[in-house]
Amino acid sequence: MGRDFKVSEFLGFIVPHMRVVVRTFFLGFVIIGWLLTAAAWAQGDSARLEKVLDRMDEAARNFNTIEASVVWDEYQKVIDETETEKGKVYFRREGGEIQMAADFAEPDKKYVIYSGGKVQVYQPKIDQVNVYSPGKNRSEVDSFLVLGFGGGGHDLLKSYQVKSLGPETVNGIKAEKLELIPKSDRFRNNIARIWLWIDPALGISVQQKLFEPGGDYRLANYSEIKLHQKLPEGVFTLKTTGKTMFVPPQG
Repeated sequence: MGRDFKVSEFLGFIVPHMRVVVRTFFLGFVIIGWLLTAAAWAQGDSARLEKVLDRMDEAARNFNTIEASVVWDEYQKVIDETETEKGKVYFRREGGEIQMAADFAEPDKKYVIYSGGKVQVYQPKIDQVNVYSPGKNRSEVDSFLVLGFGGGGHDLLKSYQVKSLGPETVNGIKAEKLELIPKSDRFRNNIARIWLWIDPALGISVQQKLFEPGGDYRLANYSEIKLHQKLPEGVFTLKTTGKTMFVPPQG
C-alpha cells in the first residue's frame, strides 16, 4: 500500500508551483492591460489627429491672408551654432495659388518672395537678388510652403505619414503637435521629419520645426498672427534699386 501523502509534503510541492502560476497569471493580466491601454491610446491619438486635420481643412477653405511676426532659427550641428533672423511674414491666396513674402529686419535686411512658381531672395546690403526655380518639383514646393498656412489638413496625408504627438503650449497657446515624415525618399534625403504646432482655434501653424538628416534643423516661431486682413501695400514686390544685380534661376 502506498504511504499517506502528508499535508506538509503537499504544501511543499504545490506552493512553489502556485507561485509560478500566480506570477504567470498576473503577468498575463499586465500584458493584456498594456495592450488594451496601447490600443486605447492609439484610438485616442487617431481621433485627436482627425480632429486637428478637420480643423485645418476648415481653415484652408476660408483662407485669405495671414500676417505674422516670425523668429527663424537655423541650427548647424557641425559648428554647433544657431543663426537667428527676425521679421514679418505674409501669405495670401491669389488666383488659386498661395503667395508668400518675408521681410527680415534682423540681423540684416532681407526680403524673400515666393510667387509665380519662383523664389526671389533680395539682400539690400549687397544689392543682389538670387532667383530660384523649383522646376518640375514645383508641386512639392507649393505643398511645403503652405504647411500650416492655407494648406488642408487631409492633404498632408498625400505626402506625409502624419502622427499626433499631443498638446504642447507655444506662445501661451495650447497647440496640437503633429509629426510629419515625408513619404518620398528624395524629399526625405533633405527633410527627415517636420513638427507642426497647430492652433486648434485658428487651424493654422504657430510653430514649425524642420529636421535635416544630418542633425541640422530650422525652427520658425510665429506670433501676433492676423487673419483675413488687408496686407500692407507692396509686400509682394521687391524694393530693388537701379543697380541691383539679378542672379539667374538656380536649380
